[in-house]
Amino acid sequence: MSKTCIITGASRGIGKAIAVALSKRDDISNFVLIARSEEGLNNTVKEMNQDKNIQCKPMDLTLYEDVASYIHSIGTHYGSIDMLVNVAGYAEPKSLLETTMENWEKTYSINVHSIFNITKESVRFMKKTGGKILNVASTAGSSARPGWLAYASSKAAIISMSQTLSEELADYGILVYCISPGRCATELRKVLAPDEDPTTIMQPEHVGEVVRNLLSDEGVCLDGQNIVVRKQVEKIRENEPAI
Repeated sequence: MSKTCIITGASRGIGKAIAVALSKRDDISNFVLIARSEEGLNNTVKEMNQDKNIQCKPMDLTLYEDVASYIHSIGTHYGSIDMLVNVAGYAEPKSLLETTMENWEKTYSINVHSIFNITKESVRFMKKTGGKILNVASTAGSSARPGWLAYASSKAAIISMSQTLSEELADYGILVYCISPGRCATELRKVLAPDEDPTTIMQPEHVGEVVRNLLSDEGVCLDGQNIVVRKQVEKIRENEPAI
């Protein structure tokens, strides 16, 4: 059966790596890549398996009605949505007294509300055939991150959302996964830790392979858990940000 997979945040970093890794799978024929950068999406496509049917959609995920309408059109066109991978995220770390309502609302609108919106519309199709949802959270969501209140709490919300939906959607044959990457050599990480040597930490491709395995038949017993993904030698120091 030809499967359809939607990936957000697919223009760079972990989202790009996941798209490339999943394109190696024989059972997924249709890919829908969503991100704000059209150029970034086109660069992702160049690294993917060219035998796949790949559709790119430059889009702001906080335009909730537009996104819901687009996902509905995808489900109608292909007849099903088999996999949804929510990667898109935002971070502007501030302490409590420095965090404005604009910063707080933007963080939650991208990191939480957009995932709720796209997941809800995708499940309208998944509930008919079953499917898999994978949300990318962060180790920041499961430990204290002073100075990162908006980001850390938004990622904690994704961990909780994933665990709740895993049980709620089980009757439909929908599996929900959540991964929390540690330090990873993404573009965002370069901004947050400019003096760090990116070759010493986990690479996006490592996360991509983890997701590829999780969304295979072998990953059936790992749904509903917050799966931490990081290098074995990594030492998470207190108050150190993740991705």
